[in-house]
Amino acid sequence: MPHPTARAPHRVRESPVELFRVRDARVAHQRYRSPEFVRVRTGVYAMRCAWDTLRPWERYLARVHAFAIIHPGAIASHESAAALYDLPIFGEPRDIHVFDPGRSRSRRFGDVLVHTSENCPPVHTMATGIRVVSPVHAALELMRVFPPAFALAVADAVTSPARGFGGTVGELRHLAADQVNRRGRVQLAWLWPRIDGRAESAGESVSRAVIEWCGFELPQIQREFHFDGFTDRVDFFWDGLRIAGESDGYGKYVAETPRQTVERVVGEKRREDRLRRNLGGFTRWDWSDTMQVAPLRRALLQVGVAAVRPPALALLATLRAHPRSR
Repeated sequence: MPHPTARAPHRVRESPVELFRVRDARVAHQRYRSPEFVRVRTGVYAMRCAWDTLRPWERYLARVHAFAIIHPGAIASHESAAALYDLPIFGEPRDIHVFDPGRSRSRRFGDVLVHTSENCPPVHTMATGIRVVSPVHAALELMRVFPPAFALAVADAVTSPARGFGGTVGELRHLAADQVNRRGRVQLAWLWPRIDGRAESAGESVSRAVIEWCGFELPQIQREFHFDGFTDRVDFFWDGLRIAGESDGYGKYVAETPRQTVERVVGEKRREDRLRRNLGGFTRWDWSDTMQVAPLRRALLQVGVAAVRPPALALLATLRAHPRSR
């Protein structure tokens, strides 16, 4: 059965660094052997000064683009598709993942995993020529194999109206039921009632899982308040206690100019003061606090959120390692 192909309604992320293919090089071949360059993939190089500034997930995105340069007909799947769509991948994945509908079984070639399936996914062809499985299909594959909190972040992202992928829990469940692959079905059963596309970041999604696993009462998310003529929305809210919590991503404070950055920080401080005046409690934590668990737990206990059930230690332990990433 041929796989369906369509023009993608979504743009894919460009490589975060300029990539040079040796045989198409605008500079002499021998220069690639100098310390100025780093090999991203055999025959594909980047400037080391740019490469060294990349974050792990950006390096992986560059690796995916480098593979596509050498293998222009390949169909990106799993983490490789997620990186192109800007779905959460957490760190730098070990392998490049591609889908090949012509194979009868999956195989590994070095750091390239070639997947096949009896259920052929939709394949989008981008304007740049890159081919990639649909966002919903890529998300479902990761929901099966990622640690559960990370899988929840992927599911939240692909169903987020703000992200525009158009995925729904119903669509994900229907696709999972149709697939022959039964891997991760217990994890999918855990995910279905917890997916919430209102989450605005991976940090919020993982925080929600950790809050549950620590034994706290589950909060409302993205609750709006109207105080002093302003509309403020908080990530988490415990209604009975009137306590709000925020999963902080510091990138939101960085603007194009130092003055704009200061204005954002001052605006956030005024917002926080407004919430503290009108609510029963307010606390915030960052990604590191969430992954370490204890700081997030301590932050909630200090403002009066009490545990209502024993901690799920086995699930909390899944935060300690991400075997699919370096």
